[in-house]
Amino acid sequence: MAVTKSTSASTKPTMVSLLGALAKGEGFSQSILPGVKFMRSTRYIAPSPIAYEPSIVIVAQGRKSGRLGEKTFTYDANHYLVLAMHLPFECETFGTPENPVLGVSIGVTPALVAELLVQIEKSPTDPLARPQAIEAAALDASLAAAAIRLMETLQNADDARILGSQCVREITYRVLRGPLGANLRALAAPHSHFGQISRVLTRIHTDYAQTHDMETLAREAGMSVSTFHAHFKTVTSSSPLQYLKTIRLHKARMLMVHDGMNAAGAALRVGYESASQFSREFKRHFGDAPAAVAQALRQNLVRLA
Repeated sequence: MAVTKSTSASTKPTMVSLLGALAKGEGFSQSILPGVKFMRSTRYIAPSPIAYEPSIVIVAQGRKSGRLGEKTFTYDANHYLVLAMHLPFECETFGTPENPVLGVSIGVTPALVAELLVQIEKSPTDPLARPQAIEAAALDASLAAAAIRLMETLQNADDARILGSQCVREITYRVLRGPLGANLRALAAPHSHFGQISRVLTRIHTDYAQTHDMETLAREAGMSVSTFHAHFKTVTSSSPLQYLKTIRLHKARMLMVHDGMNAAGAALRVGYESASQFSREFKRHFGDAPAAVAQALRQNLVRLA
């Protein structure tokens, strides 16, 4: 793999300036380009559960630290994050009013990855590389420059509509050619264990309110129950049923914060039959009762991913 130049110091003020104008409010905000979100945090947030969709996250200022099982990773002005699957994890945010966390999240789709791979004549491959569901790496100058072009494009609706998808395409391409490319390549390999688990995660993420049993999920992945359980836990650091529970709790929290639903209504919407069971599991996962968590987030105007 070719040696890449580290991020130029001159690009950082440009990224901070652009994102400072684009990222509005606390938490995540949508850009005018589908699949691209901005993030801003003006305060420290203790380690807490969060859920990202498959994405490339580039931070211009501040720092975030994540944990998945025993694995920890940092993404900041010098490191970008690649999340290859729908995955909940624990995140700690280091921001202040004077030095807020400013970043951009670019959605990743298997279709775009597969399209790019077809056109890359000499895709770097490492037969010993083991794809990771979530991982951070040093931000190089070419990827930082591509991110700046995207941010400049997003300042104007016509630019975003006409040029935005090309900027996303370039960023995805740069990541594919970089040290975390194996993670995205595996996402587009439907018959690999990584790709099979990814397909099941997408199914759970989409149909989270439905009942899912281990046998059906394993069959959809084309594996035996024991093999499926082992590969699932390797990728997500969670069992399939625990993953489903976590996704339901995150979806319920979003319904309460963004749609104003009460705990009972949100519980029913995400597939819980018992409101009391939902409240117990919600408090165990988020550290407080559903109403208290939702009220605190609304008061701080935090928008969730």
